[in-house]
Amino acid sequence: MIELGNARLRDNLVPTVALLALWFVAFVAAAQPSTRLPRIGYVMPTASTWAEAKLSPTVQGLVAGMRDHGYVEGRDYVVEVRSAYGDPERFADLTAELVRLDVDVVYVPVCGAPLNAALKATATVPIVVATCNDDLVETGTVKSLRHPGGNVTGLSKLTPELAPKRLSLLKQAVPSIARVAVLWNPDYSDFKADWRELRAAAERLGITLHSFEFRRADELELAFHAIRRAHVDALITFSDLLTYVHASRLAELAASARLPAMYAFREIPDAGGLMSYGPNIADMWRQSADYVVRILKGGSPGDMAIEQPRRFELVVNLKAARALGVSIPQPLLLQADDVIR
Repeated sequence: MIELGNARLRDNLVPTVALLALWFVAFVAAAQPSTRLPRIGYVMPTASTWAEAKLSPTVQGLVAGMRDHGYVEGRDYVVEVRSAYGDPERFADLTAELVRLDVDVVYVPVCGAPLNAALKATATVPIVVATCNDDLVETGTVKSLRHPGGNVTGLSKLTPELAPKRLSLLKQAVPSIARVAVLWNPDYSDFKADWRELRAAAERLGITLHSFEFRRADELELAFHAIRRAHVDALITFSDLLTYVHASRLAELAASARLPAMYAFREIPDAGGLMSYGPNIADMWRQSADYVVRILKGGSPGDMAIEQPRRFELVVNLKAARALGVSIPQPLLLQADDVIR
């Protein structure tokens, strides 16, 4: 009878001990911090790998900005990347793929095709735009700059306001100009606000604008052939991703056409172009990390005001000016933040 009682006791204890063991394992697992790192989803416009992308000043700015907040890549967060390989039509599918991976933030470098793809892919995952050229309120993307109200926030380059400023600076550099070519990419953005402000400024300055479109990098040469035939006096560009990526080629084509030109990015005078006025793009990417970190800490993008760039730069390349036979007035040089000699 004693042996039978012991057997029954063992039979009862085994499942009880097993349940206690399972409970203990579950308790320990629940007590442990999650090993899942926050994930930032990013569709690279041109770079083929994340290592290649990190060679650019813009991505370096983002990584440095995250580090400013104590976030180290690989330790505190990871970046899920896909590459569009220069084809804007791929943004939609690639962004949707990142959303399906349940990323915590979709990081968008610019407005236009990348942001449109993100908006189509999700209405709930937070979206941070590093450098937006469009008027986000006018396009209906956000309710207001102070209270965006949806899942999009980030930084505005204020390009509609900057367009007339650029034309005015170009006129100061070359007072004789009367016919100015506007090189722009309608596939990137309709630049409706930019055109409105630029036309108003041109009328005040007595300048006639001539529109020249391009949609891909391989169309730049054709655009410049058309610009030459139009016999314009100067050139201005909008804040377009392709002009940033192909800064050197754009500077070469303008120099070959012997056209004084005003650009949106300092990278173009750095590459040999005449002059630029606008925000420092790498600095904006660094600034955008503030939004990413606040979201990773639980903040809502709808409550995060759209910010402006911290600084704007007028850059003048005197070497390019000499090659064009342009004498930059001294008062304009005194305004410049950087003079390339």
